Amino acid sequence: MNQRRAAIAEALAVLAPDIPAFDREAVLDLAEDSPGLRNGSPQAAAWLALTSHVRHRYSEYDQLLADGYDRDAARHFCAEAMTVTLREWGGAPTLVGRILDLRD
Repeated sequence: MNQRRAAIAEALAVLAPDIPAFDREAVLDLAEDSPGLRNGSPQAAAWLALTSHVRHRYSEYDQLLADGYDRDAARHFCAEAMTVTLREWGGAPTLVGRILDLRD
């Protein structure tokens, strides 16, 4: 594991300590491979990759987009499902609450 991946993994362990191993690896891969996350802090990369992964894998976000909802509306309607998943993974209530706060 390279130094950046280790730093992202450490941040991810704080954000979602109970994340399943498969999802953990997928989030780490996304954080490392996404061009937009390469230059950010490990903490920012972990948070953005985590929320993106949960949005696409554990909510109806992609289906809402396919149904014609714009990105902001789709994010609004999938926030609750994302919150449930992040809480199941041990996400801190103050961090998880940010998902719901961002809806409005």
